Amino acid sequence: MIDRKQLKSEAFALGLSLNDTQLEMFDAYAELLVETNKRFNLTAIKTPDDIVTKHFVDSLTVFTSADFPKEGSRVIDIGTGAGFPGVPMLIYDNSLEITMLDSTGKKLDFVRSALERLGLHADVIHARAEELGRGELRETFDFAVSRAVASLNVLCEFCLPFVKQGGKFIALKGSKADDELAVSRTAVKTLGGKFIRCKELLLADEQTRNLVIIEKSEPTPPKYPRPSAQISKKPL
Repeated sequence: MIDRKQLKSEAFALGLSLNDTQLEMFDAYAELLVETNKRFNLTAIKTPDDIVTKHFVDSLTVFTSADFPKEGSRVIDIGTGAGFPGVPMLIYDNSLEITMLDSTGKKLDFVRSALERLGLHADVIHARAEELGRGELRETFDFAVSRAVASLNVLCEFCLPFVKQGGKFIALKGSKADDELAVSRTAVKTLGGKFIRCKELLLADEQTRNLVIIEKSEPTPPKYPRPSAQISKKPL
């Protein structure tokens, strides 16, 4: 299915080493993704080369952050969709305690089948982040990660309530991360966060990726997250 040499090479360019077992798991994941995508629209990214770069390697960029001590961390992947970045993260380090959250049940059905096929474990939760973030999982995670397409100020309200003090939220963003960050500083501060850095990367598709790293320095005020309609209508 995928070119394993391509994946190994692109991961190595990030400073990450993939063994044969991991490469086999990525291949099986890609095969299941492509096959399922014929019946249900999981992703617009469909060619093997693009899956390698735009899904797998892009997800693995999380591990290039010095702020991510990967082994054994408790992580929530918010808006995981077809499993990104959570499943590639688990393939790379199966010691992670990952919770994968999405509001689309059919996509989570795919994630569950993929995890079962790969012999991996994660908590898979069908819920809305703005509702779950007010419950028992609030401020219980070392890290929140998200590749969701929402703007950064919106993502902060969905994600930061899950992060405990001293933990971090890592947003995987595209080339316009600086623009998003400029209008997100109020949201970051209001929600108890502190901007740490924005790490820029250039992947094999010659597109810029950015890791926006926000530390949880104070508890999120109890009134956040607000209902989804309020977040969308009046972002912080």
